[in-house]
Amino acid sequence: MRLKLLYRFLGRQFGTAPGWLTVWSARLPLAYTSWMGKVYTLNKKLELSPDTMRLIRARVESINMCTWCMDAGRWYVINKEPHLLPKLDALHDYQTSPLFSDEERAALDFASELTAQKRVNPEAFESLSRHYSERQICEIVWVVSTTFLMNINNLGLGVGSDGLCEINPEPRSQGARRGSAAAGRGEW
Repeated sequence: MRLKLLYRFLGRQFGTAPGWLTVWSARLPLAYTSWMGKVYTLNKKLELSPDTMRLIRARVESINMCTWCMDAGRWYVINKEPHLLPKLDALHDYQTSPLFSDEERAALDFASELTAQKRVNPEAFESLSRHYSERQICEIVWVVSTTFLMNINNLGLGVGSDGLCEINPEPRSQGARRGSAAAGRGEW
């Protein structure tokens, strides 16, 4: 019954039931979907600014090529945080774009390395420590790790974009494009 209510609520919000809900949430005990709600609740307790969290999530989603997450994230920014759209559109150039502060660049460098390399070099950590407290650094790791988990769930089950809006992922190598296209075609 709760899952049906969630289908209705999210269907009204997005115009369709999200792919992740119809694929993996529908096949797992409700506790797994409830855990996602808990993550959402815990994110509200973070000291990081909502804009910083959104940019970190978008960067992780882009590196992982989770098209559902990129699509939903863009929809959210367009509808709830339109002031952030120029930065979202320039995210692949964050290191050189004047739209981003040194603080944001440090967080995005750290998130990028952690996502792509599964480790962070000391220089990136030092740069991050100049701008963020120890708690905020832990929060950045939390945002990266929870976003990564959602991405892997969607990628592993072929949950692709729901077509909520146009997405423009950063350019990737040919091999990465082929792999993400194959994953996005998963049908359930």
